[in-house]
Amino acid sequence: MSARGVRPGVLHHKENNPADAQPGKRQRTAAGAGRQPLAAAPPPQEEPMVFTGREDVDALLNEKMKGKNKMDYKVAPPSLSPVSGSYAYLTVAYSCIPPASILVDDSIQARQGKSEQMMEYIKKLRACTKWLLEREDANLVEIERITGQLDATHKQHSEIVAALKNTIEETKSICEELQKQCASLQEALKIVEAEKMDALRSLGDEREARMGVESLRNGLLEDLNRAKLEEKRLSDQIKMLQDTNKRLQEYNTSLQQYNCNLQADATKNAETIVKLQKEKNTMVETMNGLKDHANSVKMQLDIARSLQIEATKQKTDLLKEVESIRMELQHVREDRDTKSAQVDSLLVDIGTYKEMTGKSIIELDSAMAKTSALEETCSSQRKMIETLEIKLAAANEKLKRSNMTASETMTEYENMKKMLESVQSRLEEAEQTILEGENLRKKLHNTILVWNSLILKDPVYINICHVAIPEFGSLQELKGNIRVFCRVRPLLPNESGAVSYPKNGENLGRGIELLHNAQGYSFTFDKVFDHSASQEHVFIEISQLVQSALDGYKVCIFAYGQTGSGKTYTMMGNPELEDQKGMIPRSLEQIFQASQTLNSQGWRYKMQASMLEIYNETIRDLLATNRMAAQDVGASKYSIKHDTNGNTNVSDLTIIDVTSINEVSSLLRRAAQSRSVGRTQMNEESSRSHCVFTLRIFGVNEGTDQQVQGVLNLIDLAGSERLNKSGATGDRLKETVAINKSLSCLSDVIFSIAKKEEHVPFRNSKLTYLLQPCLGGDSKTLMFVNLSPEASSTGESLCSLRFAARVNSCEIGIPRRQTQMRSSQ
Repeated sequence: MSARGVRPGVLHHKENNPADAQPGKRQRTAAGAGRQPLAAAPPPQEEPMVFTGREDVDALLNEKMKGKNKMDYKVAPPSLSPVSGSYAYLTVAYSCIPPASILVDDSIQARQGKSEQMMEYIKKLRACTKWLLEREDANLVEIERITGQLDATHKQHSEIVAALKNTIEETKSICEELQKQCASLQEALKIVEAEKMDALRSLGDEREARMGVESLRNGLLEDLNRAKLEEKRLSDQIKMLQDTNKRLQEYNTSLQQYNCNLQADATKNAETIVKLQKEKNTMVETMNGLKDHANSVKMQLDIARSLQIEATKQKTDLLKEVESIRMELQHVREDRDTKSAQVDSLLVDIGTYKEMTGKSIIELDSAMAKTSALEETCSSQRKMIETLEIKLAAANEKLKRSNMTASETMTEYENMKKMLESVQSRLEEAEQTILEGENLRKKLHNTILVWNSLILKDPVYINICHVAIPEFGSLQELKGNIRVFCRVRPLLPNESGAVSYPKNGENLGRGIELLHNAQGYSFTFDKVFDHSASQEHVFIEISQLVQSALDGYKVCIFAYGQTGSGKTYTMMGNPELEDQKGMIPRSLEQIFQASQTLNSQGWRYKMQASMLEIYNETIRDLLATNRMAAQDVGASKYSIKHDTNGNTNVSDLTIIDVTSINEVSSLLRRAAQSRSVGRTQMNEESSRSHCVFTLRIFGVNEGTDQQVQGVLNLIDLAGSERLNKSGATGDRLKETVAINKSLSCLSDVIFSIAKKEEHVPFRNSKLTYLLQPCLGGDSKTLMFVNLSPEASSTGESLCSLRFAARVNSCEIGIPRRQTQMRSSQ
């Protein structure tokens, strides 16, 4: 019997006087036989803790549980003398042994007190968790330090968790061994009790055997003392193990709080990444504008350069013209000087003629005419010189203006060039920051996934984790509400590939490049899986989303792509082989494992499964017992209805209660046999209908009266195909037309949502109307776009990628958790 929770007490017996004993009569004192069990004191009513700093958190972490865990029964030894009466002495000695019922009652009461203390402690932990999550700590230096130490912390945590597991296993083994020893001791005590009764009966009949009984009594007393010593030693050891377990729980609690801090940092980092992405988009737009402006400036610069060249040529021509004018002006001046000298000479000659020779007046008039002609010629040459000087000044001014315009244009071009270089450097820094933030987000996401898997395996943390479900769920809304994962199937031996992936940069693991008609197309999604990705690797990325259904969210996961691209393998796989199980079997396994783990914390779940297909715009029940009758009634029997809370119901659809993964696996096998498949030129076993599996989850916590209601929709869409490739005729042709029509309606719905149109044509097909809450409501939705990497399918692959990019840009309602408190009956 464990000594945990037993309250210490003192058992007293009434001292018997041997002189008062009547000879031949038996006397027994049963001290403590009527002892009432001590009621556990009610825990004090504490006011809610208010946290104002890390000192309050440390005080909460250092708080120790009240009460004693050690069994401490103090037994007063009998005061009778062995000589005065061995029978009375033996009776008193055995009456001091406490009854087993007292020990059990005390243990139960102590456990109840311990449970109440634990509940109070958990409430404080909740308040502490809420306070820590509300803290606003935007210290980028701390984030960088955490980024650097994250890998080391993860490694240290793994080692600590392994050590803790080993310690817990050792503790459990020791406790089991101690329990076995206590059981053996109890059996020994029972044997001793039987022997004692036999000895007492034989003592009344055979007084001559008193010496033998005395020796037996002494031996029993020695065994009893040894049993008490052994019991005390085991109690001390159990207390030591309990203290060790308590310290381990406190350390695990601190690790849980550290994990919450990491989640808060992840959320802040995600917000920072979104802001940086917006800033990047703004910078890209600014850079594009600056590039356009730079191009226009460059064009202006080219025009200015051509004008400068032309102005330089004009300047050269003007300089040549000015030089020729100057030469001509020089010649004119020289001619003028010559003519002036001639005029002076003629005037002298005239005077000489008048004085000496007395020539005739006619010759004099002729000389005067020549002189007048020379003066007119000089005057006209002066005017020409002035005109040429004016032209020269205008040419110099025009040349000066051209030089100034070219200089200003060059200065503006240099400034724009510097500005463009600055914007490019800032853009590179922003891209680097976004890349670092994305890497940090991936590391934090992987760390949270590892913590989640470890926490789900350890029942100690299930209650705390379930309280923090909204904080865990917020990680799924870091980027939009419709997430898109791209998966590429492997190439067949006779196929050539046309798909490649970025080797580095921010699109590593998120980008894909498709070569179609010698032209490359690049796309970016939330996650891209190449042909080497395993089913387990893909499921790890969606496991947290699947967990949200158990937490009270509506979750929808569907696969889209052309025929033969691997949709059915991704969703269903091969359930018989562990490594080839698809997303549907793995999701259901996780749901049932997590629900069973949460049962130990007071959660009780009820789950209902249904499965249907949409074939040629007709709903068929895949779980109906009479399959042929269900096909006959078809569309007239099943109708889709949505309530005000966004829940979807299909009238008269078979709904089956499931309690284990084996039951669900049996239903999946039955539905797979009933689903419509056919052979085309593109696929040996082509799904000819849209298949929808729905798991409704109802949970209630019996301790807190909290109720949750979640829905998990897992959808395998039929593959799109072209008639000229599929070679469909007859019924296959009708099926292909119906499939392409419903997928076209789905594309129209996505296009309307992306454009934020008031009217979205959900009712154009049964598929879109069934998916209305997932595409336009408050669900968490994820789409797999499956691609065929072969070169002959690049046209269909390009259409699928464009559709997926459009889906990824859609913004729908914010996911809402469906939870409420159970009404009192």
